[in-house]
Amino acid sequence: MTLVVPPFPGPAADEPARPSDELAPGGPHRTSPSPRDGDPGDDAVTAAVGRLSGEFSGRVGPRRVVRVVRDCRRELGGSPVGALPELVERLARYRLDRQIG
Repeated sequence: MTLVVPPFPGPAADEPARPSDELAPGGPHRTSPSPRDGDPGDDAVTAAVGRLSGEFSGRVGPRRVVRVVRDCRRELGGSPVGALPELVERLARYRLDRQIG
C-alpha cells in the first residue's frame, strides 16, 4: 500500500505564525506548543530529521529536510500517535525523493 498525500498549501513550520494562528491578546497563553503541532521537539520529527539528513546528505540541504519533515508531521496530526514516527518518516522520504528525482 502506498500513502500519497499532496503538499500542504500553508506556511512551512519554520515560518512565523500568521496573526490568525495566534491567541487573542489578553486571552490565555500557551506555554509550549503541543506535539500535535509538529514542533521541533517532537520525537517523530527529531528521529526522522536525523535519519533523513544522513540519507539525503549531499543531495538535499538540511534546512529543506527539516521543513519537509515538519510539514509532514503537521499534516499527519490526526494520525494515531503510535504510528506517527513511521508515517512522518515515510511521507517525508517520499517527498524528498520526489524533489531530487
